[in-house]
Amino acid sequence: MKILVCISNVPDTTTKITFTNDNTVFNTAGVQFIVNPYDEIALAKAIALTEGGNGSVTVINVGEVATEPTIRKALAIGADDAVRVNAAPRDAYFVAKQIAEYAKDKDFDIILTGRESIDYNGNQVAAMIGEFLDIPSISIIKKLTIDGGAAVLEREIEGGKEVVNVTGKFVASCAEGVAEPKIPNMRGIMSARSKPLNVVEPVEIETLSEIVKFDVPAARGAVKLIPAEDAEKLIDLLHSEAKVI
Repeated sequence: MKILVCISNVPDTTTKITFTNDNTVFNTAGVQFIVNPYDEIALAKAIALTEGGNGSVTVINVGEVATEPTIRKALAIGADDAVRVNAAPRDAYFVAKQIAEYAKDKDFDIILTGRESIDYNGNQVAAMIGEFLDIPSISIIKKLTIDGGAAVLEREIEGGKEVVNVTGKFVASCAEGVAEPKIPNMRGIMSARSKPLNVVEPVEIETLSEIVKFDVPAARGAVKLIPAEDAEKLIDLLHSEAKVI
């Protein structure tokens, strides 16, 4: 079984986000980057499915050379080899197209992604890859098992869960519950240095979107304490300022 896991290079959740050039460019100075947490879940599941000599796991990232430490961490966790598409990830369409172009003639049985990246939260890449490769894509799965020659996937829907059976190649985006993220051990960290990391050039595609400007959320206002006996004032504030009633 050959599995391709797509990983994103994202800022650590504790990072303070700032922008430069009149709020048009994300400021990477001093930012700690990590493997996208949802992608770590996908990677852990891929490793579990192939352990014991049952297959191989390749990780792929669309990014410039600065993302290689993140890719090496994925190798330390347990991936067999890695690919970096040498381009800045412009948008989900661009990323999905680059991954699909690489994968189209590599005969991967399964392509896994995280449900979304924690920087843009788009939840688009997996479905786009499936469309480009003309194979099924199943979004936000909570469970994945292989039963004979078929895959059984579960995902939550309103009021219950949906079970999907897939025969053949497919793409799936993974959410919490699919697997527990793995922490690289010393052996994995040492072996990651010698595992293959191949760099490929991107294919040229049209630009469908561009970022015009970034904005940070508005600062939280001060807490207003209303005396318990002044219910009318509380109701007025909830209506006129909070606009929740």
